[in-house]
Amino acid sequence: MKIMMFAHDGSLNRGCEAIVRSSTAIIKERFAGAKVYLASAQPETDRVITKLDGVYDGSALAIKKYTYDWFLSSMKVKLFQDESYALGKIHHNIIKNIKDMDVCLSIGGDNYCYGEQPGWYEIDRRVKAQGKKLVLWGCSIGEEDMTDRKLEDLRTFDLILSRESLTYEMLQRKGLRNVKLCADPAFTMEKEELDLPEGWQTGNTIGLNFSPLVWKRNEQSQAAVDGLIQHILDTTDMTIALTPHVIINNNNDYEVLSTYYERYKHTGRVLLLPDHLTAIQYKGYIARMRFFIGARTHATIAAYSNYVPTMVLGYSVKSKGIAKDIFGEEKLVLSIDEISDSKRLIEKFNEMKNEEEVIINRLKQSIPSIKKMSYKAADYLSSLA
Repeated sequence: MKIMMFAHDGSLNRGCEAIVRSSTAIIKERFAGAKVYLASAQPETDRVITKLDGVYDGSALAIKKYTYDWFLSSMKVKLFQDESYALGKIHHNIIKNIKDMDVCLSIGGDNYCYGEQPGWYEIDRRVKAQGKKLVLWGCSIGEEDMTDRKLEDLRTFDLILSRESLTYEMLQRKGLRNVKLCADPAFTMEKEELDLPEGWQTGNTIGLNFSPLVWKRNEQSQAAVDGLIQHILDTTDMTIALTPHVIINNNNDYEVLSTYYERYKHTGRVLLLPDHLTAIQYKGYIARMRFFIGARTHATIAAYSNYVPTMVLGYSVKSKGIAKDIFGEEKLVLSIDEISDSKRLIEKFNEMKNEEEVIINRLKQSIPSIKKMSYKAADYLSSLA
């Protein structure tokens, strides 16, 4: 079986790297002789994923003005409202590889949370036109994100694998019968444990991840997180390890976390992890933390999967659904509106600290079954073969 993953923007988002790494490992473990390829918008960032059989340049191409393709695209759009020719040219780097594959996996996870995706719709259409199997792999979609056009696209998939129950239930309510419930593949990802940095307290270090994505959606949140850091320093003896997980231009956790580090490094109890580590190396540090507070979903998955009590900052259906599937409730997941209030952050931090043993025990009960659900994705995939 030859499988191509697409809708991947590169591994400088370590969550995207985690999805590719773990999915490749799961597929190869369950399918003897499977070949897994990746079409990436930034293929040079994915060379760290050694189990892949190939990485293709999947970046979008520009249509140059006044060329034949530009004139034909413009005419089709203006006269017939038909974008398919233009989108086919823009996404040619992905589309040209479809013919060589048996299955195409759309792996963006939450790609369908960000408005209409005509480019992905066109790729999906081309996959089915060539008689190939089409799978939406480990997705999360909010009900507020659904449109008639998106629903029409989702109906074309041979299989939709939801990584949490909130999305699964919503898609079923929308009438989709090609949906199965699994769990995010990154729960199964291995970890690499590097040497601990100076200042790290074994068994008494709390990780903190914060992102520009969340800050831009709620500008008061940056000050609220600052208040939480001060509270942790004032009321505990823990070290705080500032932990980036996405290091993309204009969406770089490291830049935001550096401002906190500069403010608090004089305490000797705040350290900043490097911005060049891989997903498995970040997971290796997160696994050795006492607590974790994070805005990036896959940083929190790294914590959950190692039984680290975790608080989630201002995220969407995916974080709510993942927490619900682990705890039976949306435990310690704060909405985007809540995180502008430092008192609310401190209240939830104290709840996490006070319930430390209870949370660890619940994670130890739940995570093994969550990991089994991650592997179910490969079982469902086998039904298409």
